[in-house]
Amino acid sequence: MQADQKSPYDTPFEWIGGEARVHALVERFYDLMDIEPRYRELRAAHGSTLESARQKLFWFLCGWLGGPQHYTDRFGHPRLRARHMPFVIGIVERDQWLACMDQAMGETGVDPVLRERLRGSFFQTADWMRNSPG
Repeated sequence: MQADQKSPYDTPFEWIGGEARVHALVERFYDLMDIEPRYRELRAAHGSTLESARQKLFWFLCGWLGGPQHYTDRFGHPRLRARHMPFVIGIVERDQWLACMDQAMGETGVDPVLRERLRGSFFQTADWMRNSPG
């Protein structure tokens, strides 16, 4: 299947495998952030604990991928940029977030075609979140 062909699934949420697979992806993402030295600036931006971030990213990604709207049901519109303004997000943090997520997608077995599509979407969102030139 070519990257520009229609998916056999109605939503990326279905394609990735539902809540259990989104949860596994988020867990691996934050585990990697916590243990891999190459993500140290990204980890430093998250404070002392990752539990709240883990839960919120899981809720957000479920809805963003076309599944249950756990995040918006709890908090309303995500307002991603506004909610991330207190944190310095520059090119380093953006690139570490993208690399960490890509590694997590690879390690949790996200379908290669879906992974490629998500890379593009994640890049657009992560780049839009930048609030610092560095």
